[in-house]
Amino acid sequence: MDRARPLTLLLAGVLAAGGLAALTPTAQAADSELARNGGFEAGLDGWNCSAGSGAVVATPTHSGTKALQATPAGSDNARCSQTVTVKPGSTYTLSGWVRGSYVYLGATGTGTTDVSTWTNSAPDWQKLSTTFTTGAATTSVTIYTHGWYGTPAYQADDLSLYGPGGDPATIPTAPTGLAAGSPTSTTVPLTWAAVSGATSYHVYQGATKVQTVTGTSTTVTGLTASTPYTFQVTAANSAGESPKSALVNATTTSGGGGGTELPAHALVGYLHASFANGSGYTRMADVPASWDVINLAFGEPTSVTSGDIRFKLCPVAECPTVESEADFKAAIKAKQLAGKKVLISIGGQNGQVQLSTAAARDTFVSSVSKIIDDYGLNGLDIDFEGHSLSLQTGDTDFRNPTSPVVVNLIQAVKTLKAKYGPKFILTMAPETFFVQLGYQFYGSGPWGGQDPRAGAYLPVIHALRDDLTLLHVQDYNSGPIMGLDNQYHSMGGADFHIAMTDMLLTGFPVAGNADRFFPALRADQVAIGLPASTQAGNGHTTPAEVNKALDCLTKKTNCGTYQTHGTWPALRGLMTWSINWDRFNQWQFSNNFDAYNWS
Repeated sequence: MDRARPLTLLLAGVLAAGGLAALTPTAQAADSELARNGGFEAGLDGWNCSAGSGAVVATPTHSGTKALQATPAGSDNARCSQTVTVKPGSTYTLSGWVRGSYVYLGATGTGTTDVSTWTNSAPDWQKLSTTFTTGAATTSVTIYTHGWYGTPAYQADDLSLYGPGGDPATIPTAPTGLAAGSPTSTTVPLTWAAVSGATSYHVYQGATKVQTVTGTSTTVTGLTASTPYTFQVTAANSAGESPKSALVNATTTSGGGGGTELPAHALVGYLHASFANGSGYTRMADVPASWDVINLAFGEPTSVTSGDIRFKLCPVAECPTVESEADFKAAIKAKQLAGKKVLISIGGQNGQVQLSTAAARDTFVSSVSKIIDDYGLNGLDIDFEGHSLSLQTGDTDFRNPTSPVVVNLIQAVKTLKAKYGPKFILTMAPETFFVQLGYQFYGSGPWGGQDPRAGAYLPVIHALRDDLTLLHVQDYNSGPIMGLDNQYHSMGGADFHIAMTDMLLTGFPVAGNADRFFPALRADQVAIGLPASTQAGNGHTTPAEVNKALDCLTKKTNCGTYQTHGTWPALRGLMTWSINWDRFNQWQFSNNFDAYNWS
């Protein structure tokens, strides 16, 4: 079947009849078909489909012998796109034929109002069409089609962009301004100036192309600690690839956060020091030697937004066996002399902390410093839960956060780290909602309406990764979370801990955006967070299942159905809520840790 547009045939007939005066304003002689390979007869030539979601099929087709079929999976909506050269200040018609549920067709980068159209149900071929006018300086637009999360595959065929063609593309010039940010032991962030006419950029590590991105920044991952690297960038479009930029040099760090002062495999526990509950009070001096890091729960604010953190031992009326301040401090000193670390943990379930102003940030620094100094502590644990962290609308890039509660927390912790130096221990205990859920959702999302807390810890972790000693995400009190296998995993068994930890040690695209990739943490920066008993929290995991998770992550044995993306014998260890609940449960959790064979 002839794939020419009916309008083209009509135009030919009018010209043959000498009827130029009958042409409409939108069907001028200069108008032409601009979409490349819109019928997919040449496969995916000219099209880029996200996460490998697109393929060409022989059936069903709208016309010709081939059509596009793309399958959404997990956080990927199977977006297939093409960048087209256009003229400024011109009107275009975008159209195409689609089949499936919730199929979209649209254009971005128009310079005026970006457009899209969609159908919620097209059991047979249905035409979508929309128009737009380019801005005064617009020379290229991106046209796209995509499905929707969790829906079956959709088909698209005869995609068309009709209007006046732009000037022929020329090879872009080499990017300028390439600069390296602060490296970590495994990553180097890069930025450069935009190049006119470029639709993508290639990143080279030495002579090897390691990334292709559409923006003007990226983070190169998977590097080796204490190693010098060189990087260059090229600009590309349909005409070709530019020469390489000037070289930039960067050397990865040796690692940070004071982690080398911890045992190779450490046990972290929270001590209910300021309150009592059903587990009973445990004196500092009675904490067994099994515990390498003891987090004092909790320092809490005088109000949600004050930033003024206070810590007091549990009152005698609530905890009859509480020790005196002097005995408590002496016991802390004894633990430290034995090589243990004692931290103040800020927040918890009831301690909402929102550093929404610079004044709250500064008060946080001074009040936390006072607690650390008064008790002679080794550092800080951030256990912000509930509504302490959330992302404002429009805060969409974890690498460059703009939400005050996030920015101020990062600045406050950096100030504390600078004050106390390289031996300052920094740990974090976020819930899965604030970390791994970021694989699917980040903040309120591109269209709004999502929970703004989704993934909200990611910018904090990323900004502080050089200073971070341990991240122990709470693998409990969690709903099902999607892993890197694009399957949902539920708490309570080895599978959940394997999948959640694999995400931290592999890294992942945030909200499915490959250009915004959250880099992997070092294995020695990661511990698995679990409840010590069935009473301590939902998602209790038996010792046998805990051991299976450790076997899989450190030895690649007992993995079950989930396939990890690596093996990490340097995984730091385990965290639990809590020391008190472990004592209540006859020390089952810590005894199992002590008995585990890491070799």
